[in-house]
Amino acid sequence: MRAGLLRRVTLRFGMLALACAVLFAVVAVPAGRGERVGPAVASSSGIGGGHGSGQPVVWQQKGKRISPDEQVRRVRREDGIVMFGDSISVQDGEALAKLLASRTGDSLATHNWSARPTGPAVDAVQQWSDDFGLPRRILICLGSNDIFEPSGFVEQVDRVMRIAGPDRTVFWVNIYVARTKQPAAVRLADQQNSQWLNAQLAAAQRRYPNLRIVPWAEFLAAEPQRPTTLLRDGVHPSVPVGQKARNALIIDTIRRG
Repeated sequence: MRAGLLRRVTLRFGMLALACAVLFAVVAVPAGRGERVGPAVASSSGIGGGHGSGQPVVWQQKGKRISPDEQVRRVRREDGIVMFGDSISVQDGEALAKLLASRTGDSLATHNWSARPTGPAVDAVQQWSDDFGLPRRILICLGSNDIFEPSGFVEQVDRVMRIAGPDRTVFWVNIYVARTKQPAAVRLADQQNSQWLNAQLAAAQRRYPNLRIVPWAEFLAAEPQRPTTLLRDGVHPSVPVGQKARNALIIDTIRRG
């Protein structure tokens, strides 16, 4: 009788210990398995990201404005300017083309795609170089979508400079992102990641004498009201005021060579 009682107690204790172990395993899922642990940040996709700005959206599904082949060939023959950009350039590219034509007489061909990070855009630079050749001046308006992963940005800058070679001038608009619809912590991360990208770009300029930086970030920071009046969402220029200011800054930098 005593032996039977002992077996029943032992069995119940074992079942209780097993239940506790299962419960502990469910609660204590290690990082990298199951749900993400630790604080998460808001982003355009609603998923946390390692650098505080969240995760990028799927850029291949976004809008684009790419010049037809014949226009690219004409710009190449006329030694105009080719432009590679993201959603800012999708918005502002047409106005920039008109302003360039009126102020400098230069023609412009564009390869602009919303939400696109720098890496795949540099693939497009290489493709145009292979298919059409490139004129003496290349305008790069990229980096805003690299805030989600800034660490590899300098490698893409190096790729552009290798494609361009030493006899072409690359004009690169630097980065300012502080998305006003995001929480304060994400806006701060956006600004810090923008500064990280700009530091990489500035370091590259010291290595490449034919790299020119269009100082958009410095222009916005020069007066406290500029980010509010010249940007509609902390990233994209307001239209027409911010658009005119940014395009004028680009043209002034191109004119200086």
